[in-house]
Amino acid sequence: MLFQSDELCFERCRMNRALFHKLCNILTIHDNLKSTRYSSVEELVGTFLHILAHNQKTRVMKRQMRRSTETVSRNFHLVLNVVLRLHTLLFKKLEAIHENSTDERWKWFKNCLGALDGTYIKVHVPADDIPRYRSRKSEIATNVLGVCTLDILFILGQYYLCDAGYTNGEGFLALYRGQRYHLSEWRQGHQPASPQEFFNMKHSQAGNCIERCFDILKARWGILEDTSY
Repeated sequence: MLFQSDELCFERCRMNRALFHKLCNILTIHDNLKSTRYSSVEELVGTFLHILAHNQKTRVMKRQMRRSTETVSRNFHLVLNVVLRLHTLLFKKLEAIHENSTDERWKWFKNCLGALDGTYIKVHVPADDIPRYRSRKSEIATNVLGVCTLDILFILGQYYLCDAGYTNGEGFLALYRGQRYHLSEWRQGHQPASPQEFFNMKHSQAGNCIERCFDILKARWGILEDTSY
């Protein structure tokens, strides 16, 4: 199913065949992922990506792959653990905004690495833990922190733009409180009335990349839209 065409591979695994084989090679070379008795590395990785992309349940994959439920689950966690161990290799490498940047969104924030924010992922938790996981929207969820570059790639590292929910501190550049900052307000034709509002406008225009990054992430990997254990 994966090797017939790039279109089918992307539909199943959210990447074309060349990138899929590159990922298999990385996991094999850098963490010694090996074929099992009945499953090749390509099957292991393809099944893992398909589950993430389409939020497929183990019982569904059991029928599709003609494997036992236990085998599907074991193989999924085998690849998951390899990916987690290689997170520093798989994340985008850090690159700060240059002094001579001409990017209209980012030239105001020299040495900035990108933007930071959180997103809610729904979860199942033991009954005693439910109060700790209840969000302001009354959903049971965990708040996952993410940081991304200006071209919406997830990264680790240094100093980031963050919204009014965060405070200024080492590595965090927040908005001015008590000043206009929503992007929708600037789109309605308002012009900054003070240096603080001008800063907030430029901050919001640049920092909006983390919202788009989360939107793309959840659209690509369907498992994030469902409730996880």
